[in-house]
Amino acid sequence: MVTTVTPALARRIALASQGFGARSTTTVGIRQLTALVNRLELLQIDSVNVFERSHYMPAFSRLGPYDKTQLDRLTTGSQSRFTEYWAHEASFLPIDVWPLFRWRMQHSRDRSASAPDDWSQSNRSMLDWLLAELAANGPMRASAIEHDANKRSGPWWGWSEVKTGLEVLFSWGDVVSAGRIRFERVYALPEQVFSPELLGTEISSADAHRELIRRSARAHGIGTAKDFADYFRLKAAPALAAIVDLEESGELIPVAVPGWGARGAAGAAWLHRDARLPRTMDAQAILSPFDPVVWERARALRLFKFHYRIEIYTPEPKRVFGYYSLPILLGDMVVGRVDLKNDRQAGVLRVQSAWAEPAAPTDAAARLAHVLREAALWQGLGEIVVAPRGNLANGLAAELR
Repeated sequence: MVTTVTPALARRIALASQGFGARSTTTVGIRQLTALVNRLELLQIDSVNVFERSHYMPAFSRLGPYDKTQLDRLTTGSQSRFTEYWAHEASFLPIDVWPLFRWRMQHSRDRSASAPDDWSQSNRSMLDWLLAELAANGPMRASAIEHDANKRSGPWWGWSEVKTGLEVLFSWGDVVSAGRIRFERVYALPEQVFSPELLGTEISSADAHRELIRRSARAHGIGTAKDFADYFRLKAAPALAAIVDLEESGELIPVAVPGWGARGAAGAAWLHRDARLPRTMDAQAILSPFDPVVWERARALRLFKFHYRIEIYTPEPKRVFGYYSLPILLGDMVVGRVDLKNDRQAGVLRVQSAWAEPAAPTDAAARLAHVLREAALWQGLGEIVVAPRGNLANGLAAELR
């Protein structure tokens, strides 16, 4: 008989598996940051810097204030423990995960080769030249490569031919990341960054999918087949085949969660055998829009009854909650959202709106005020200014006074 897991327990399992509820009172350093990223398996990278870049946020949400240069040490330079590739989206991930995506690299290469109009088909000489430049000069940023074609085309986000070529090679695995400088990716040949042992690791597509699903399930704690596949952007069929294998081996336990199925019925899910089953969960955090807890919007709705959409690309007159609203996690529920702006020049954390969900606890403003004071401290800001927008704004302003 399939075990039933209550929605409340499913929430607590999911949050515990994501590193919530185990905040240490010690100073957060390299050891804690390494352990957290290994637990999450990846940090999604995004260029938006209104409050803070997305890859810095998960550690703050789970561990509290920390020195960002410590995380930079883990992602950049000769002592780095993480690399980059297209995992969920562009992501930092443990170096040992990189070979698990060789099938994706080959798929990208095959897709380029099979499309006569693909950019790479007519620019093979550029690709060869870029590989030769990296071989001769070592790791380089796109902007540091001197070439007549290294000029952006179109608006400010337009890529030059050099940048396009490097990204093609990056997707193929012919070049890799050697970290970032001022958020600009540094490109390198694999042998300039990775060990011979790592480069010699060959993993079949089926074995790679099984390992990625294993890691995804461990990071989720509990989830549906779609949840597990989405973590690393896997196709449904090979992901389900991997789930079946892991179920047969006893690593994944089939369960049913009421409300997770169609029209409110119980839905099929799997529980990782090592997942903690907490009786309580007392998280207190703001989340990046690209945090694994909420990035799959259907899962966020299923877990927390929280309908979330980021409004960056919504015209301002049509925005409801704000340009960069961050979900508010209190206890085991997402109870609202707060639109934050880091006004670095003025040294002010600006709360441009604050909203509570209908079921938010009565102390939501007080608890959010504590989180925002920590956020201001973490960002080196001296003041928090709350705009009178949103049903939580007045209460939050009063608490901060």
